[in-house]
Parts: sequence; C-alpha cells; structure tokens
Amino acid sequence: MRLKVACVVLGTFLVMLCSTIATAQETEQDIVNRYLQKTEAKHTKKLGWASVNFSVDRINRNNDYNSFATYETAKFDGAEIAWLDQGYSLGADFGMMFNDRIAWSLGGEYWMQMGSDVSGSYDYLTAATPIENPESKVQVYGASTTVRYYLVNPPKVAQQQKGFTISAGGTVGYYLVDWDLWQQYDNLNLATSTPTGSNTTFSGTAPGLGFDIGVDYPLGLWDLSLGSELGYFYLNFGNVSWYNDSDEEIIATYNGNEDGRVDLNFSGVRAKLQLRRYFSF
Repeated sequence: MRLKVACVVLGTFLVMLCSTIATAQETEQDIVNRYLQKTEAKHTKKLGWASVNFSVDRINRNNDYNSFATYETAKFDGAEIAWLDQGYSLGADFGMMFNDRIAWSLGGEYWMQMGSDVSGSYDYLTAATPIENPESKVQVYGASTTVRYYLVNPPKVAQQQKGFTISAGGTVGYYLVDWDLWQQYDNLNLATSTPTGSNTTFSGTAPGLGFDIGVDYPLGLWDLSLGSELGYFYLNFGNVSWYNDSDEEIIATYNGNEDGRVDLNFSGVRAKLQLRRYFSF
C-alpha cells in the first residue's frame, strides 16, 4: 500500500517537473524570438543618396549692385562695370529618406565668380592718376539643408526606381560673400561720412531661403538618376562692409551717401540640374 502511494506521488511529481521544464523552455524561446525581432527592426535598411549639382540663378536686375555699376561706370573714362544678371554655382549634398515620402539632405555650394575685371588704364573722376585694370569681383559660398516631400513615385529602399519622381522641396541655408573692388574706389566711412582713400575686401553673411519643384528620372545604371529642379531662391546680403583699425564701418554706395548703401541681393528664379546616386545602409 505504501509502495503504491509512493509511486503515485512520484509520478505526479515527474509530470509536474516535465510541465515546468516545457513551460520554461517555451518562455526562453519566446524571449529569443522577441530579441531577434528587435534586432531585425534595428537593422532595417534605409535609403540614402549622394549627388552633385549645377545651378543657374537669374538674378533680379533691379538691385543695388547694378545701380552701383551704373554710378561707377559714369565716373570712369572708357571703362564699364558690368551688371550682374546671372549666377552659376556648383554643389553637392547627402540625404536620406525619413519615411515613405519625406526626405532630408545637407549640402554646400560654391558660386562661380561674378562681376567685372576690366583690362587697361582708365581715368577715374576722383583719382589723381589713371586706374590700372579696375575690378569688381564677387564670390559667394554657403551650406544649406533641404526637406523634400515626394508627390509622385517616391524612391524605395532595395527597389529599383522606375519612372519619373516628382517632389517639392524647401531649403534654408547660411551664406557668405566677399567683394573686391579697385583700391581707389570712393567708399564711405560711416563714422566720418567721407571716403577712406583705400579698400580691402567687403564681406557679409546672410540666410538663404528657397522652394522648388523637382523631377527625377532613373538612368538604369549604378542606381543613378538625373534630376532637375525649378524654383525661387532668396539671398540678400544687407550687411556688406569692412572695418578699419579704428573699428569704423566702411561701406560701398551707389550714390556716395549712406542711404545709397549697396546690399548684394542675388534673389531670383533658380534652375538646378543634378546627378544623384542612391544607396542603402
């Protein structure tokens, strides 16, 4: 009798032990599965790209620089300071898709030199001797970030792009300008309201703002696509000047007075052509 009771108790214990082991094994497997799912989620690939671009800016003709060019040309005997009407720039950027339709990119651009470089010797109204090779050279460069929303056929990771892609973008940037003029240019010292008699590089900084509509088309080679954008770009340098040893601000003017201070405004319609290569990471 005692033997039978012992066997029953032992059998019950073994059944409970096996059940506990099975439950523990199942729980451990569940933990492993959850870990694998999290790891897989963390390593989900994203779509990125690198691109190079070329832009043409149609600068609004009604700007302070062109008024300056007309005013100074009249003071030369035979030399002409040309207007600014177009700007050309080279750039590069890197970007990534944040979700199915929104992308972000960061890049920089370098504008080709604008202005005039006149060869020869010319009489200048306020100079005792002729001016040799008068110049007015403007250089712009900066960095920007863009948020883009894909309206039609957004690119997808691990999937070859097919057909046209249409998107809208907004850009914010920070830009710098350097402006070199001939040494004898009649600048204006704001502290004394008189010219200083010499010149160094005028410089300034400004934010840039733009919006555009873009179209991309895959080339079918090395994940490359050719894109174009058309929009408007606002860039106005309103603080262009230099400072002398007395910390006095020196400016350029288009009428010889402080109210004629030259702002370098390069705003206008912008067209961009770019070559983009997609990659996943």
